[in-house]
Amino acid sequence: MHGSEFAKWVRDFEDERERRAAQGDPDWGRGAALHPAVWAGVQRFQVGEDGDGANLVAKADQAGDPDYTRAVRLFVAEEQNHARMLARLLAAGGMPLLSGHWSDTVFVRLRRLMGLRLELLVLMIAEVVALRYYRALRDGAGDPLTSEVAGRVLADEERHVPFHCARLHASLAELPRAVRRPVLAGWRLLLLAVCAVVAADHGRALRRLGVGRRRFVADVMSSSGPVVRAILAPRPDAWSGHGA
Repeated sequence: MHGSEFAKWVRDFEDERERRAAQGDPDWGRGAALHPAVWAGVQRFQVGEDGDGANLVAKADQAGDPDYTRAVRLFVAEEQNHARMLARLLAAGGMPLLSGHWSDTVFVRLRRLMGLRLELLVLMIAEVVALRYYRALRDGAGDPLTSEVAGRVLADEERHVPFHCARLHASLAELPRAVRRPVLAGWRLLLLAVCAVVAADHGRALRRLGVGRRRFVADVMSSSGPVVRAILAPRPDAWSGHGA
């Protein structure tokens, strides 16, 4: 993908940064009240959103596209803002932060062992799972502050997925045509495995949010179909995760 094409994503991220600055933070003073199981889920996702993104930025820089590198830096900044907002939400409910979680450790180590293409495929698993989780948290929390924070994070994630699809479309185009669909079929199998682990780990929280384990897995896998098509399509930025 040419740099001029990723310049569009840079503008998108910069516009969103300005909009976010103008909007300001939620009213943390309202406080938050959630079931302990839901709080535990928020704590784990907060750990997953945290990180400096240095490894991803370095790999993006090696790709030789300054626009893409700039867009990745802005993407990382949004993820860090998610971690910050989730930390403030936990504080509003009097809940501590976790120092780490095994699932995040596994994902980070996997991603660091890989090149940019495979790192993005692993990252996309986390992003697609997060879409469904934050939608469940937004719609099922029953707490105004939590719903607002989850809605803000979800809106960002719905922009992140097509951004990564754009890069993966260009990256997979470098592979032989016969290889591309098997690669994405393998990605969906790994997504299914990860989603099953997340559903088991967050089962109590998901039930409290009105989403059972089976429905969560089914919804995630259903949403992965459009993602695969977006990666393979000539215009992957046309993907929309709204309502997925």
